[in-house]
Amino acid sequence: MPEMATSPRRINVTLDDEHAYKLARFAERSHMQEGTLARSLLSTALDDADPDAASITEILDAIPGAWERTQEGLAQAARGEGTPLDELA
Repeated sequence: MPEMATSPRRINVTLDDEHAYKLARFAERSHMQEGTLARSLLSTALDDADPDAASITEILDAIPGAWERTQEGLAQAARGEGTPLDELA
């Protein structure tokens, strides 16, 4: 197993209205902050995820609109839109 990072890393996740509502309801029922609950749910999902490439492909294919958003991102990059990765650090 690769060495784990020693400090937490922050990511931002955007949920659609339905999932945001579910998260808010779960958090309310469990008397937790939404961010704390989301972090716990994501950590559990990642721990349970199979890193096999076929499994990852199935997960990605199940995301509504993912293929279309990927294609649009590639088209934007080809047009020179966006920020180069080396400028993000």
